Amino acid sequence: MKIALIPIDDRPVCYQLPEMISKIDDTFELCLPERKYLGNLEKQADIDNLFEWLETLPELDGIVLSLDTLAYGGLVSSRRCPESFEDIKKRVEKLKEILISKKCKVYAFSSIMRIANNNYNIEEKPYWSQYGTEIFKYSYNTHKTGRPQPVSVPDEILNDYLATRKRNFEINKIYLEWQKEGLLDILVFSKDDCAQYGFNVQEAVELETSGAYVKTGADEIPLSLLARMIGGNIRICPVFLEPEYKNLISNYEDISIEKSVQGQLELAGCEISDEENADILLIINNFEKNQGEIVMKIDTKSFGRSFKVPDKSYMAADVRFANGADNNFVNELLFNNKISDETFYGYSGWNTSANTLGSLIFAAKTKFFAKKYNKLAFKKLQTVRFLDDWAYQANVRQTLASPDIEELNTRMKAFEKRLENVIIQDAGIKYSFPWHRLFEVEIEFS
Repeated sequence: MKIALIPIDDRPVCYQLPEMISKIDDTFELCLPERKYLGNLEKQADIDNLFEWLETLPELDGIVLSLDTLAYGGLVSSRRCPESFEDIKKRVEKLKEILISKKCKVYAFSSIMRIANNNYNIEEKPYWSQYGTEIFKYSYNTHKTGRPQPVSVPDEILNDYLATRKRNFEINKIYLEWQKEGLLDILVFSKDDCAQYGFNVQEAVELETSGAYVKTGADEIPLSLLARMIGGNIRICPVFLEPEYKNLISNYEDISIEKSVQGQLELAGCEISDEENADILLIINNFEKNQGEIVMKIDTKSFGRSFKVPDKSYMAADVRFANGADNNFVNELLFNNKISDETFYGYSGWNTSANTLGSLIFAAKTKFFAKKYNKLAFKKLQTVRFLDDWAYQANVRQTLASPDIEELNTRMKAFEKRLENVIIQDAGIKYSFPWHRLFEVEIEFS
């Protein structure tokens, strides 16, 4: 199978992760553009080179693409770039011509512009550092009451924000027309950092009313679409470790963890099954009362029992905390059990619940249907997940004051030692901070 992917940006979870998962099957050829052409915090994607790359690709089975990348230069750029609606429309019309010429399946996704409830402008326009929370409140209260509310934001800033929203929303409606014309086999509109009310929620409802598929999440969506493109019938049984709390809503999401699990499985093309008939069990370490988050100092009750891995095939989604693993659960899973490659189909515990689930399901499905299984590639993937989600996010990150590579390497060694029976040894593991911040780390093998 030969699939082209145009990622959201150049972060490890957007570029490195799908590449690592695809290598689990030696017959799976994932075509990725050079990483230097993708966007990040400091620059937009090189859209002209991405168009050229896509045009010159040989015959494909399918394409999975981030429309934000090819319209605006990336997810972050979709909120920042000053180009007009007409400029963006001209660009996406060129993309339409290229997609028509490829004559293969096209699975595409585009974001509904988020409204972050904070005053951090790291991924927003500069004025967000002063007016972000006020704009969020204006959006929330205007939607809730059905009429514009008073707001302490200068008119020129509010007007700029609303104009950017309108531009992106009108572009999204163009994509919806493409799907109705049959150009896009699947089109997903993603919404992240959701609240109960807001302009983004209003836009989602309007798109759904017009026949669109809207999904809570973002970074995992290309992974879920890749899983769907693999095809094949696989039966997955969700097993919640806290079943009485599966109706609770995760941080950064607007649906229950149970519905989030169902949505991820359905988008990935999986059949939800009972335990007896399942091919793989999806173990979900879900939260009681509220989802915790170590970085934000949001506490929750950790996993507090013994855990025995199932006799049949399983994978583990660790969502008790956002942005990192539950230490108690990892201790039970890894150090009180023997992990067998025959039955273990993966672990994940990064960022949001949706992120964790989508990436985990893609990896498990790739392994399950692999025509030529690459055991080393799967072990590398699990090495990265445990070192990133558990060692770094849930532990080492909390001890760092800044993205200091030397200190990071020193502190990670103790966790590498603890994982010596699980991870690849003597692989020359190398760490970096690709976006020069603590939020994400990249783990590579020499």
